[in-house]
Amino acid sequence: MTPLNPEVTKFLATQPLKMFIDGRWVEAKSGATFETRDPGEGKVLAKVAEGDAADVGAAVAAAQKAFQKSGWATMPANDRAVILHRLADLITKHADNLAQIESLDVGKPRGQAAAFDVPHAAQTFRYYADLAVQTRRREPIAISGFDARTVRVPYGVCGFIFPWNFPFLLVGWGVAPALAAGNTVVIKPAEDTPLSTLYFAKLAEEAGVPAGVINVVTGFGHTAGAALASHTGIKRMSFTGSPEVGRLIAEACGKNLVPVKLELGGKGAAVIFDDVNVDAVAEALAGAVTLNAGQVCCTATRWLVHEKIHDAFVKKATSTLAAMKIGYGANPETNIGPVVSEKQRMRVMGYLDRGMKTGAKLLLEGGHAEVKGYEQGYYVKPALMTGAPDNVCAREEIFGPIAYVMKFNDEDKGIELVNSSAYGLANSVWSADLERANRVAERLVAGNSWINAHNLFAHGMPYGGCNLSGCGGGVLGPETLADYLRNQTVARPLA
Repeated sequence: MTPLNPEVTKFLATQPLKMFIDGRWVEAKSGATFETRDPGEGKVLAKVAEGDAADVGAAVAAAQKAFQKSGWATMPANDRAVILHRLADLITKHADNLAQIESLDVGKPRGQAAAFDVPHAAQTFRYYADLAVQTRRREPIAISGFDARTVRVPYGVCGFIFPWNFPFLLVGWGVAPALAAGNTVVIKPAEDTPLSTLYFAKLAEEAGVPAGVINVVTGFGHTAGAALASHTGIKRMSFTGSPEVGRLIAEACGKNLVPVKLELGGKGAAVIFDDVNVDAVAEALAGAVTLNAGQVCCTATRWLVHEKIHDAFVKKATSTLAAMKIGYGANPETNIGPVVSEKQRMRVMGYLDRGMKTGAKLLLEGGHAEVKGYEQGYYVKPALMTGAPDNVCAREEIFGPIAYVMKFNDEDKGIELVNSSAYGLANSVWSADLERANRVAERLVAGNSWINAHNLFAHGMPYGGCNLSGCGGGVLGPETLADYLRNQTVARPLA
């Protein structure tokens, strides 16, 4: 194992790790703690304060006070931007520490966290800080007989519940626009991966974010998460996770008439026509489906391959997947790290078993993987499956390094097969014929259609889903900043 940075060792040494509420590091009111484990070794990384409804209540109260009295909501946008840029600078300064923490907690290769997760999060804070400065908060309304305008103002306290696959990146995607708009936030990170969010709170404190503007409550979904979603003090809610839990969050918010953003799962498809460079596309999709051990909601897990190139494509994809090195996240040679937990590994194995029992065939055998020296880690081999479109592995989100291959020979039939999914997050079209690629991309039902690439994320390019993949607005675009500003009309009669 690569030695940890002294700063990371120091951060993990003070246990149990406390929550961050009202600018202070506090234990859970109950005194309870829980353990977070290193998925690569199966060993305990840290004991963490186990917050519940009482702690959520304290965090919401702190956020309410900060919204009303700290000046965060009322200060000029450029003053907030200065602080958010300072926070982004600290993220960049401590990027190696954050990458180590993320790799330890999630299991992903450290290089992936260092190359994408951490710098993209820092850039997100800069993007929304600058966008907020450029956004007009007052727009005149041209109506005869009135002096009228629309004013955009922050909502107040915004709640965030994040998943375990990209904990730090999603903190950036979620809270940056809310903070830039002038809101205060309460964050509930996933119980499997709370560490980078706590380190983020430490950096926010150092950056000079006023006390109570950012609050982090660690704990379990059924207690702390449920308490946050149902709290009457929340004015805007955001949840990223499964459709099953998303429904519960939406129900809780609906009872309080709180608007909610739901960023849910996916079962993305890649439509591969017969005019592509077969080897290049096979390598690209093999990389996509194994990114973060397949624990990526928007990745392409259904591969629709034109029958003319099917056999050559499968041969190349199989050899590429089989050659990938499975290993500990700190090993620079690792391509595929462990899944996040034993529970997740059993989920992946269970889907492989169910798929086979209902008629699917294995083109590349997956299953449990053993890594020398890390026998207690939660490692899974990549798998390639084929079979009927209605197989459970072709329909449901597995969240592991598994792709399902199907043939097609007609454009319309291929589109129909993609759109038969209940999800709608992200698909891709691969073809040298750009006219066809654009035509097909627009007909695929999803929040995102990518051409000759998969997993594309750029600031200013909205990313979101439809159907089972979510509702209420996406992330990364200018619309997301608007999601955290409510409109208020001000009018005066002229006569």
